Amino acid sequence: MTVLNNALVALNDFFWSVFVIPLLIVLALYFTVRSGFVQLRLLPEMVRVLRSSPGVAPDGKREISSFQAFAISAASRVGTGNIVGVATAIMLGGPGAVFWMWAMATVVAAASFVESTLAQLYKVRTGTGFRGGPAYYMLHGLGQRWMGALFAVVITITFSLVFNSVQANSITGAVSTSVDTMGAPTGWLLNTVVGVVLVGVTAAVIFGGIRRIANVAQALVPLMAILYILLGVAVLVLNIGAVPGVIADIFASAFGLREIAAGGVGTAIVQGLRRGMFSNEAGLGSAPNAGATASVSHPAKQGLVQTLGVYFDTWLICSVTAFVVLLYGPDFDTETGAEVTQRALQANLGDWSVHALTVILLLLAWTSVLGNYYYGESNLQFLDANPRHMLYFRSAVLAAVFLGCMAPLTLVWNTADLSMGVMAIVNLIALAPLSATAFRLLADYSRQLRNGLDPQFTLAKMPDLRNVTCWGEPGGPLPEEVDRSEGIASGDPGLRAGGRDAGEAGDGPDTDDGEGPERND
Repeated sequence: MTVLNNALVALNDFFWSVFVIPLLIVLALYFTVRSGFVQLRLLPEMVRVLRSSPGVAPDGKREISSFQAFAISAASRVGTGNIVGVATAIMLGGPGAVFWMWAMATVVAAASFVESTLAQLYKVRTGTGFRGGPAYYMLHGLGQRWMGALFAVVITITFSLVFNSVQANSITGAVSTSVDTMGAPTGWLLNTVVGVVLVGVTAAVIFGGIRRIANVAQALVPLMAILYILLGVAVLVLNIGAVPGVIADIFASAFGLREIAAGGVGTAIVQGLRRGMFSNEAGLGSAPNAGATASVSHPAKQGLVQTLGVYFDTWLICSVTAFVVLLYGPDFDTETGAEVTQRALQANLGDWSVHALTVILLLLAWTSVLGNYYYGESNLQFLDANPRHMLYFRSAVLAAVFLGCMAPLTLVWNTADLSMGVMAIVNLIALAPLSATAFRLLADYSRQLRNGLDPQFTLAKMPDLRNVTCWGEPGGPLPEEVDRSEGIASGDPGLRAGGRDAGEAGDGPDTDDGEGPERND
């Protein structure tokens, strides 16, 4: 086991340093400049569109709203990566890793916008709403089914099996620390009980479909995130005098001469970028699967919402963990994983905070299991929609969750790192040629904003785009041909192009002249 783990560590270090990180940085910087720093320029707009109203699905029920899609992706993002992953990054790369996590989130947020906008454009309709993601824009946008199939296989294994093992492992570790604090026995028996319970509650939700997952995520993720932030704020207030020193240490360790001489800066960069990507998932190709489910009036809207999710994850939740851990100054030789953050809270707030974090981590990690499961389900349906095979898949996910409660932490994390890197490479290669389409959509969106409109899109605005099925017909009516001075505009232009359906309110005449080739009527 030790030999295998060491081999994975060496392979990960080479793969990430030579391939994943350079490709991600180069493309993210290109997306940032090409989009006019969309991740910062339209930050207020990200908050506004989060309140968009969904349309009605073919089965008569409400489609997934923009906020629900945000919650599904946040359920996957906000979990062990924020609590265990940040502590692990600091353990391996020092305080400087925190700075590189922040820097990475700022830059790669542009990649998140591109991938989620493309996922919205190339989504497909289902009986309950929409489905899409990188596999779909690789097929419909690039015309490369083999590439979409490869991505679908990798993300299904990475998220639904490997990452869910990581989440289950962290839940078990947090429960064990909490039980140990109370003086009760821990070990394989406790891990087995936790595994059985976790499998039971997970099965109850994943067999209920995307709407049940969305409802659970919408209810739990914001609540648990707020509670965790409050715990972190309490620690900051109690140690307010030490906060400036921690901030200085973060920046000094990121660029300090001592760290450069010792090779620590390189380690901080690699660990910060790697753990940052595991946490916020920008450019990874996972969040677009959730973003594609949303019912919105313009593809760029959900691109903006999913970009906001990167900031919510890294700038807010990860920063809380970083300050709590660094203010504590733990002994990394004896404490690992979630235990580091739990002990840090215990030192500042008392024993009760250990149990509070256990509950928070348990629920956040569990919602991550649900979000990760959906990513696999969506991509398995891309490959094979046979209901019997879906039953086998759900059983495999439940088995991975149970086994994750028993597996060694380091082996699970290193396996997750490797599979995540492969997945990122495939997605980034697809984003490079397709990004021009995302920037056309952004230009169209921005012009409508400048005209004081709530942006709308139909395929008639860009009739040269091929294999787009949910945004009307190439020769259909343009948004400006529909009265938008009052009432509501279509939440799904592809459902009833030019019609009036449950959706978002327009607030003025559209004088936008579109993007791309003009249509000849």
